[in-house]
Amino acid sequence: MTFPVHALDSRPLGSGLIREATAPLDMVTQEGHKERISLFLIDSPAFPVVLGLPWLACHDPTISWQQRALKGWSRKCSGRCVGVSIGATMVESPNQVSTVRIPSEYADLALTFCKKKATQLPPHRRGDCAINLMVDTTLPRTHVYPLSQEEMAAMETYDSESLGQKIKNKLEEAGEVEGYIRPYRGINQITVRYRYPLPLIASAIESMHGARFFTKLDLRSAYNLVRIREGDEWKTAFSTTSGHYEYLVMPYGLMNAPSVFQAFVVEIFRNLHGQGVVVYIDDILIYSATRAEHVSLVRKVLGRLLEHDLYVKAEKCLFFQQSVSFLGYRISTSGVEMESDRISAVRNWPTPTTVKEVQWFLEFSNYYRRLIRGFGQVAAPITSLLKGGPVGLQWSAEADRAFGHLKALFTSAPVLAHPDPSLAFVVEVDASEAGIGAVLCQRSGTLPKPRPCAFFSKKLSPAERNYDVWERELLAVVKALKAWRHWLEGAKHSFLIWTDHRNLEYIRAARKLNPPQARWAMFFTRFVFTLSYRP
Repeated sequence: MTFPVHALDSRPLGSGLIREATAPLDMVTQEGHKERISLFLIDSPAFPVVLGLPWLACHDPTISWQQRALKGWSRKCSGRCVGVSIGATMVESPNQVSTVRIPSEYADLALTFCKKKATQLPPHRRGDCAINLMVDTTLPRTHVYPLSQEEMAAMETYDSESLGQKIKNKLEEAGEVEGYIRPYRGINQITVRYRYPLPLIASAIESMHGARFFTKLDLRSAYNLVRIREGDEWKTAFSTTSGHYEYLVMPYGLMNAPSVFQAFVVEIFRNLHGQGVVVYIDDILIYSATRAEHVSLVRKVLGRLLEHDLYVKAEKCLFFQQSVSFLGYRISTSGVEMESDRISAVRNWPTPTTVKEVQWFLEFSNYYRRLIRGFGQVAAPITSLLKGGPVGLQWSAEADRAFGHLKALFTSAPVLAHPDPSLAFVVEVDASEAGIGAVLCQRSGTLPKPRPCAFFSKKLSPAERNYDVWERELLAVVKALKAWRHWLEGAKHSFLIWTDHRNLEYIRAARKLNPPQARWAMFFTRFVFTLSYRP
């Protein structure tokens, strides 16, 4: 993003446009005044430094215009300056200073993008990573591994760069230390699991109706920005040919690292969750309906990050986007769809030849099942191959047809609309001998047909396959209402359920119901809907 810069008489400075800013620099003026400042870059060799009105307003210095001299600083500048100032341009050659691209609206928060700051040792906080070991267990002993010359050079570079920032020397010999970057499988097996839920991605991306602006932030060295709890550092110890070390910050590979970090960032953004901010470990997505609202929200997020010594990768950040990639989805103002590279991956997926390869395919495709109509029924012949445990794969012609059908569905999946709570919903259900499925839809504008917001499907259990046809259809209604309860229970408008079995129109008036049907009928009382037959 570019923005203009000009003098008081409206003449442009340099080229008149700013596209880049330096990383924060130390600047000393006079009378001991020091600050960290991010300098905008312009092509103006006549002026090595230009301090603009935003900088003057921030520091409010006392200036003698008659003597053309700076006479003193405001009270808030006494001793120090807080934050990163704005409104200055280039002080050094851009070849000597790393640059970042940040919109002018966030220039005073440029320190959040500082790479050097992210490498400094963070302070201890309430969210430090604790490593609690199971009772009567000890850390496994291993040895220093032989390394090639290239690996040795990489190890020495890592040790020297990380010393004091991520790791510290462990002077005494420790039985629990091991080779280079510790493989944490041993310690993970005896660590008490810390359970903290990760966000439900499907629920998070369903709540973006009306969003027109998206910003994505990527935290730099995320796990390394959390300290190991004081006293637990020895449990992360490792040994190299150059010495023994232990981690001061949370390393990658610890079993509890994702949960610890998620709990940490959730606490930081507690009152912003669900208010236009989604945080999934080190990925942050911010969305808003208006530009002004978006700027305000992004500033809040950047301010929180700076307050808690967290920093982002400027080179991976995206600002003021109309569409953005997030956790494998492409999210835009018009809806949600599968990322193009994921579609290509499915299109080129080779036919599985082992049980493990079947599991990999199902695990991958299951992540996107809400985008695929009838996923459970279509995938049933493939999932059936996993019965009986890890035995030899018996790939059948039916499974091959299902595999091809799934690949075709993935490559032609629709863009799902963002659910709009102000509009009425339509739920379309269907059932077969293999499974049940449903579609959550909404009519919008002048479109002749409702747009799908989400798909649901489920393979039937052996007991459920014995249900009568109308009972399977009724089960599809129950499962769909449970899947989308957060949208349908207490909805602003009564919603419509389409079914191709006429008997369901009378289910709520039936006098004789078996126990499961009675429970379902009671469950239906929580919703306001109309059942309609559609052949």
